[in-house]
Amino acid sequence: MHHEHADPPWAVGALWPPPPTPAGWVRLDCHVHTLASGDARTTLDELAERIEAVRLDVVCITDHHSIEAARAVAARDLGARVIVGEEIRTPAGELIGLFLSERIPYVLPVADVVRRIRAQGGLVYAPHPFDPERAGLQRPVLEALAAAGELDIVEVFNAKIADQAHNREAVRLAQRFGLPPGVGSDAHDPPGVGAAYLEVPDFDGPTAMLAALRQGRVVGEYRPHAPRYPGPNGPTHRSAAPTAHDDTPHRPGTTGWTWRA
Repeated sequence: MHHEHADPPWAVGALWPPPPTPAGWVRLDCHVHTLASGDARTTLDELAERIEAVRLDVVCITDHHSIEAARAVAARDLGARVIVGEEIRTPAGELIGLFLSERIPYVLPVADVVRRIRAQGGLVYAPHPFDPERAGLQRPVLEALAAAGELDIVEVFNAKIADQAHNREAVRLAQRFGLPPGVGSDAHDPPGVGAAYLEVPDFDGPTAMLAALRQGRVVGEYRPHAPRYPGPNGPTHRSAAPTAHDDTPHRPGTTGWTWRA
């Protein structure tokens, strides 16, 4: 069922640098990777250091096809509450499950993945849904899940997306189906942690999280992956500098676009 309504509170801006967090609210990064992902290099100690530096309050650890690091961190004092998640590859693209207690195998059909997330009392989260550089869910599958009420959260701001048109398209999808927003740094390295997050009223558990997300404020900037292969004389590989639509270089420290009410 589609919903037509005025812009929700979270659709008023992607703000950087971050303003003060309101009293009684928390900073929530919905999409973070650790060394357990295989393509990431953040250790648990480095994650704890970055959480303290960025002053995150809640992090969703969403490693590829693993929940071991998230479960290990949840049992120790990381300096922030940890939501155990997993980024799961399906034949139709990637999904994230949040509040998981068991790992979900990859390459299962989407319906099976959704069913397994639901069976654990978890939330179904669509990461980077329209970014052509990564395997978000295919549009027909994404819209079918949303229409069937099988999708809980749409990631409306991902800090690894250079072309903000893709983030804006995710905003429109969330508004169209009346879905709560997710925001993630999608960090695969320590400098990326906290590049984007939601400021939301404090919450406890999946149901309260969904309600809090609807009131959230998006804070974030585009921040590409750090060099993956540093050598003795400095980085041996660096991502190409992104460009804006007019081919001017992207300026680090800005979102590239801003919503305003």
